[in-house]
Amino acid sequence: MKRRDFLGTGALLAGGALAACQQTSTTAPAVPAAATGAVTHWKLVTTWPKNFPGLGTGANNLARLINQMSGGRLQVKVYGAGELVPAMEVFGAVMQGTSEMGHGAAYYWKGKSEAAQFFAAVPFGLTAQEMNAWLLYGGGMELWREVYAPFGVVPVVAGNSGVQMAGWFNREINSVEDLRGLKMRIPGLGGEVLKRAGGVPVQTAGGEIFTSLESGAIDATEWVGPYNDLALGLYKAAKYYYYPGWHEPGTALEALINRDAFTALPEDLQQIVVTACHAVNVDMLSEYTARNNTALKTLVEEHHVDVRRLPDNVLSRLRTLSDEVVAGVAAKDPLSGKVYESFSRFREQVIAWDDISERAYMNVRGG
Repeated sequence: MKRRDFLGTGALLAGGALAACQQTSTTAPAVPAAATGAVTHWKLVTTWPKNFPGLGTGANNLARLINQMSGGRLQVKVYGAGELVPAMEVFGAVMQGTSEMGHGAAYYWKGKSEAAQFFAAVPFGLTAQEMNAWLLYGGGMELWREVYAPFGVVPVVAGNSGVQMAGWFNREINSVEDLRGLKMRIPGLGGEVLKRAGGVPVQTAGGEIFTSLESGAIDATEWVGPYNDLALGLYKAAKYYYYPGWHEPGTALEALINRDAFTALPEDLQQIVVTACHAVNVDMLSEYTARNNTALKTLVEEHHVDVRRLPDNVLSRLRTLSDEVVAGVAAKDPLSGKVYESFSRFREQVIAWDDISERAYMNVRGG
């Protein structure tokens, strides 16, 4: 299947996606009544706290775009985590048809398929720009649909946070030994790497992170980056803020769509749904890139956060363990191996280009 052929919907409306993206950060006009045909109502459940900056508002933007672009023929209502279903039950809700759409991150569903984790974030893997390239032009999107097909769920990339921070810690990290026994909220493959380093990974929904960190139930947490971390108030619960985000170098977010609900739509509405997802994908990454620096400045200058770089010896060990963990996941089943092979091949190729493009320019530009 070619990338342009999304379940028979035809070519993606690239121009429409760009125009729609430019509207997502503005106040949307009222949705007009449907000019022709019946109005279809969808529910969209998310893994994020309701209206949470970046992630939650990204889901809101997605629903608003679909409502607008369809002329009111397809109207989507957003439910934050816990409003209709708990955060970690979003995939099941979409699979069962309780909700027609969901918004979350694929590494939350490793219990459904180990291969799903490759479509969110791989430690020391692809940046946001590289991730989009693999998904849209490197065969990743076709593999993602193959992984979710047995569950009757259609995935579409619908956001990216960019490179994240390593997280908030209530102890200094000076060596790998400091990771031993560390109880840290960290999902996906990064959590498995921490476990091999002697830590204790904990999976906690976003809305529960602050309380867990403040109470001492966990010693550390990753979340996203300065923009979201400031909004969650994590600086009030932990002393040290470490970088770089080795575990999530470009985290892709997903729209989950119930396959029966999707195929029941006329072709133009199918295309609108996909185009809206792609528009939000661009918009969310742009918002994070724009807002993270301002938020980091606030954390440092107003809240006196201690920002530190992880030591080279720690990063080196985490890289070695990451290679082992990812290869281990690939060996668990043929589909995971197939995804791993595609991901790894693309990563190798794109690094060769980055060395004489992005990396070379950044080194020349300097500070």
